[in-house]
Amino acid sequence: MQKPTYKELLDAGCHFGHLRKKWNPKMTPYIFMEHKGVHIIDLNRTADMLERSALAMKAMAKSGKKIMFVATKKQAREIVQKAAESVGMPFVTERWLGGMMTNFATIRKSVKKMQHIERVLADTTLTSITKKERLMFGREHTKMSKHFGGIEQLNRLPSAVFIVDIHHEHLALAEAKKLNVKTFGMVDTNSDPTLVDFAIPSNDDASKSIAFITNYLTAAIREGLEERKAAKGDEKEGSEA
Repeated sequence: MQKPTYKELLDAGCHFGHLRKKWNPKMTPYIFMEHKGVHIIDLNRTADMLERSALAMKAMAKSGKKIMFVATKKQAREIVQKAAESVGMPFVTERWLGGMMTNFATIRKSVKKMQHIERVLADTTLTSITKKERLMFGREHTKMSKHFGGIEQLNRLPSAVFIVDIHHEHLALAEAKKLNVKTFGMVDTNSDPTLVDFAIPSNDDASKSIAFITNYLTAAIREGLEERKAAKGDEKEGSEA
């Protein structure tokens, strides 16, 4: 895994912060300068902290831990969902429902209900439900899969969360902190970087910047998963020898 270069981060627009009047003073160590009233993020710090985050995520994936991706902003949803799906990680991209982690047992019940509806709809031999009921079930399933589809395979709390825009996703961040779940986050100049375990100072509004950071971290997770698979293969060979 190569360290992200200054040019890559610059090309992705990761350096654009918010207007000075919106800044959080705790972001001072990560601000390079101010240009026309807009804060510019120090990309050398971004590169260091992105690499640090990637190495931590890689180690987690290698040890079989789950990292939940959270991004409900319009410009981030599709990017983050695709990235999470590509490495088999859970995700929330529609809306963070209160208690998604702190009330996990109730959320699991909703997931089971969604799966039950799915089985009913898939059973074409079922004659006990009317066309109207089937239609209603279909609508309910569509609505539920929007909220719970990304966490369907999550049987227990994730070991970590990766959040795009910790300011916007403050509910998810608060729940993770309450449960001592490790936190990774894209932190713009209007946020408090001390609220996350692994802060990645970067523009969290532009899709290009979001895509670069998310895909870099996803590549690290993929490496961790591949190393885990290889290690398991070696173990198997060893036990058969």
